[in-house]
Amino acid sequence: MAAKSDGAPVSLRNEIPPECPSRSDPGPPHLRPSEHRYSLPDCCWTLCALLVFFSDGASDLWLAADYYLRSDYWCFALTLVFVIVPSVVVQVLSFRWFAYDFTETVDSGAAAAAVVAAASGAEESDFSIKDSGERGAGRAAAAGVLPGPGPGTGGGARGCCRVFMWLFQGIIHIFQLAQVWRYVHTLYLGVQSRWHGDPERRHYYWRMMFESADISMLRLLESFLKSAPQLVLQLSIMVQASQVLPLQGLSASASLMSLAWMISSYQKVLRDSRDDKLPMTYKAVIVQILWHLFTIGARTLAFALFASMFQLYFGIFIVAHWCIMTFWIIQGETDFCMSKWEEIIYNMMVGIVYVFCWFSVREGRTRCRMLIYSLTVFVENVALTTAWYLYCPHSSEFYAVIMVCVVASSYALGTFFMFVYYCLLHPDGSVSGWGYIVEKEVPVESLASPASSLPPDLVSSPPRTLQRTKGSDREQGPGVDGDVFQVRPPRGAQAPLPNLKPRTEGPVIRIDLPRKKYPAWDAHFIDRRLRKTILVLESAAPVTPRIQYRCLGTPKEVTEYETTV
Repeated sequence: MAAKSDGAPVSLRNEIPPECPSRSDPGPPHLRPSEHRYSLPDCCWTLCALLVFFSDGASDLWLAADYYLRSDYWCFALTLVFVIVPSVVVQVLSFRWFAYDFTETVDSGAAAAAVVAAASGAEESDFSIKDSGERGAGRAAAAGVLPGPGPGTGGGARGCCRVFMWLFQGIIHIFQLAQVWRYVHTLYLGVQSRWHGDPERRHYYWRMMFESADISMLRLLESFLKSAPQLVLQLSIMVQASQVLPLQGLSASASLMSLAWMISSYQKVLRDSRDDKLPMTYKAVIVQILWHLFTIGARTLAFALFASMFQLYFGIFIVAHWCIMTFWIIQGETDFCMSKWEEIIYNMMVGIVYVFCWFSVREGRTRCRMLIYSLTVFVENVALTTAWYLYCPHSSEFYAVIMVCVVASSYALGTFFMFVYYCLLHPDGSVSGWGYIVEKEVPVESLASPASSLPPDLVSSPPRTLQRTKGSDREQGPGVDGDVFQVRPPRGAQAPLPNLKPRTEGPVIRIDLPRKKYPAWDAHFIDRRLRKTILVLESAAPVTPRIQYRCLGTPKEVTEYETTV
């Protein structure tokens, strides 16, 4: 039967856009999926993330035990609460995800059979995922887990394996080790994608990216539920006691590193998951870690100084700041989640993040919003530190002056690294006031490229360098005479790679939803039903399935696919 396309396909960095986004720091050319490999830096990054996780949790538990041995039961209870409660929340969410991913649906076997039949009987296949009434929720025509034997074949051994997996995951989550398991699983999938060739490599790479997204979301949630309050608590105890115990310093340092690490790691994984964005280099990630390390350090130290003197007013201040930030985020109309209530909960969680640091939640230029937030945080830090300095009994001593200088210098260093990141290491290129330069000097022949002759829905992702013509030329198509205007990147930007064409063959997963704008996750990363569909197709199809979202900018359907499904 014939099915018409209605959107622009997108894939998990398995397709190369006809025109790659420009950046001021020329780098190696983008690799085709057959050439992309899980690298040694990726493996080292995951191992370092495991080290950060263990150091944060172990130092907090060690400090809690030390408080108990010192008969400081109040500090022991608070420290332990900020360890156990966030960990339980994360384990429950992680197990819920596992239960949904591991539960087979009735349609899984039929979906796999349909994929195999389509892959063998048609050159191009089209699987449609339509909106089922819920906002953002897709009904997968090929929903299910990886294809396997039917209920009547090998059911005994397969049932035992499933029972063992449920038992194993139950034990893992009871012992609060879900993050460790997911990190190890990510390492395993990455190494497997490195060792295997196509099509196994593609399948392992998809699963690795899904697992990386899950662990990034879980760890970011845990960091701001556990590490952030733990850091403020320990700093407040140290300031109030006017002394720093070695374990207190170790716990505070580990919590601060965990916060800075997870914000930067989350941004890197999010960019890696989107083929319409350039990936973040590890050099840029390290600078971003330093940026957040110093700004969050100054922020939490100002919190601790104020809280050591004004506990009640500090609580009022935190609640008021969180409410203002949450309403500000809601007013921005974010589009991260698949339902309205999930979106509200997400905005409330981002409001907690905004208590400590900046976190981009909207597409487009963020300078104005970031400037407003930075000025607000700066004024708050100054006010909190000044109030402590004026009312602190040590205000006339050298100790108070040192603390004020530490807050000021830490915030200044964080701002410096923020400018370094945006001016030199941002994946999209350096940030300047001029933006893009429009010049009337591009020859008409530049439009006669293979990519320009393709219909809009066959483009792998929306190109960032757009070609424009005069109004009289728009109806004539490429190759006509006339003046042509092109939005050109700044000088020194990397030129597009003309020899890379988007792939147009193979199965297509249609999602009857518009693609979410960056910095949101794509729907096939947060809707786990779409994940099942992708994994079924990936395991059965001979080529990587293309993911096709509804294109709001296409006024009419422009092409047809012949399909057997």
